[in-house]
Amino acid sequence: MTYLFISDLHLSPDHPRLVRGFLALLKQYQDKNTQLYILGDWFNAWIGDDYTAPWLNEIVTALQKFTDAGNRIYFQVGNRDFALGRKFLKQFDGILLPDVYTLNIHQHRFRLEHGDALCTDDVSYQRFRKVIRNPILLGLIKRTPLSFRQKLANGFRKKSSETKQLKNYDIMDVNRQAVESVITQVDYLIHGHTHRPEIHHILNKQRIVLGDWRADSAWIIEINEQQNNQLDFKQWFY
Repeated sequence: MTYLFISDLHLSPDHPRLVRGFLALLKQYQDKNTQLYILGDWFNAWIGDDYTAPWLNEIVTALQKFTDAGNRIYFQVGNRDFALGRKFLKQFDGILLPDVYTLNIHQHRFRLEHGDALCTDDVSYQRFRKVIRNPILLGLIKRTPLSFRQKLANGFRKKSSETKQLKNYDIMDVNRQAVESVITQVDYLIHGHTHRPEIHHILNKQRIVLGDWRADSAWIIEINEQQNNQLDFKQWFY
């Protein structure tokens, strides 16, 4: 069994190199009995499970081949693709995980999450997150035409980019107290979102931050039973 963790791919038709990288990852781990965990921001924006396009169909086909080989895919929503649901995942037997998920691997407990909820110093973002993730509002948005949702997603991305330029860099990182409050019951905390790949040691635990995908590489975590379940946090080139 191989456990594979990735985050912040930000796949879109505008960045075909990232799509190629993800397809290459699936191919490399196709025959390794893999459990793939995608911890949010799989896509740069997700406007609804009713969206279809040739570039996305290619991904779905590869995912179907991946799971048909006996592998499993688990997904947590991020701040860019929180509208992605079970209808899309059902096409390849993917499993939607809750925002926070605890995984046990050979007597070690791993807390998995996207990471944005830990950035409590970014008060304006947390306020926006609470509103936009409201199930009632999200349900209403999903009922609007695709064209409207596309404009809405473009507006969110533009606003987010403009806001980040005005914010202090540290405000957008995780809050130490927020991390300490959740890491006590586990051995490892794995998350993405901040795009700052690193292993942090805190309270005799490890907080491992997955980085965002680039044009030629990605940060991944691999735990392989055939290698004595050693955790390998590495930059994978494709």
